[in-house]
Amino acid sequence: MKEALKLIKRGTDEILTEADLKKKLDSGKQLVVKAGFDPTAPDLHLGHTVLLNKLRHFQELGHKVIFLIGDFTGQIGDPSGKNKTRPTLDAKELAENSKTYQKQVFKILKKELTEVRFNSEWCNDLGASGLIQLASKYNVARMLERDDFNKRYNANQSIAVHEFLYPLIQGYDSVVLEADVECGGTDQKFNLLVGRELQRSYDQDPQVVLTVPILEGLDGTNKMSKSLNNYIGVDEAPDEMFGKIMSISDDLMWRWFELLSFISEKEIASLKNEMDAGKNPRDIKFILAEELVNRFHADGDGEACKEAFLQRFQKGLMPEDIPGISIDIDCDSIPLVNLLKNTEMVASTSEAARLIKQGGVKIDSKKVEDPKLEIKKGSEAIYQVGKRKFLKIKV
Repeated sequence: MKEALKLIKRGTDEILTEADLKKKLDSGKQLVVKAGFDPTAPDLHLGHTVLLNKLRHFQELGHKVIFLIGDFTGQIGDPSGKNKTRPTLDAKELAENSKTYQKQVFKILKKELTEVRFNSEWCNDLGASGLIQLASKYNVARMLERDDFNKRYNANQSIAVHEFLYPLIQGYDSVVLEADVECGGTDQKFNLLVGRELQRSYDQDPQVVLTVPILEGLDGTNKMSKSLNNYIGVDEAPDEMFGKIMSISDDLMWRWFELLSFISEKEIASLKNEMDAGKNPRDIKFILAEELVNRFHADGDGEACKEAFLQRFQKGLMPEDIPGISIDIDCDSIPLVNLLKNTEMVASTSEAARLIKQGGVKIDSKKVEDPKLEIKKGSEAIYQVGKRKFLKIKV
């Protein structure tokens, strides 16, 4: 039991309560471990996998995971951490996103110990009477204790009535599923505790609440988010995923080792000692990048990406730290000469054309010969002008 608890606590922010968790683990029964995901984006990124990794830890101990897709709560919009009411989402869009989630989640979870459920299964049948009964089990005063609601209330900012329903329905999910444990990010703590209280109201043994930290994105500061463009999608191409991981700071690397890697804490401590003794942090970062690429793609892809990376960067073809930038365009493509000018790699389009004719412009190490080349929207590559100007541009 000691080793089981150690595995569960790895990378965990808080367990409420640890005594309850020990009691459930000591019971010897297969626990029902629940985590909810609202399908508000078309795919999962590494930030989501921090929670998925924790679910996998429970599966390693033989417990059952319920991967709950919040297709009903997704229509409300989770108010956690928000300073304004979130727009409701279209049911068709949520359904499409749900399909992607079901495909991607098994890159981490074991199928034989995972049950995929949708909370519309019971929420659609709840009805007005059931919703009134559910709402009667919680009060507004407790809702306003929640930090984000409290701040908005005191600032005279709008709080829509339907936002109060979100934590209630998330909590009701735990009642229906008779969850023993519910896992979520630290920003979900209030919602998870509501589930614990509602289970008591329905004469159930209250679930253990386990929270995991929020993963910082590529910038090392903000929460990983598609809207902030600081994310790595689990379905991104191996080379792209590998390159992005290699671009993170040395400090962030250790944070990602802690929250994303499956190697032991003892091994991580050993790697830290090696770096303190003078080992190049880049070589340690290779270990993380290879592991994650292999996990989300095929075994051996990480090693292949490392070799390609070394060929490009280690042999003097490119510097190791290349800045990146994203450019928004309104059409399907943009002339290369305009792209180089807009990103200030050249002073003018005429200079860009001249350099191209002279062989002084490369894209991903390949020399460009056509001054009229169009760069397609959605592409990402490393652009080189002359011998010293490099820029990773996402169009």
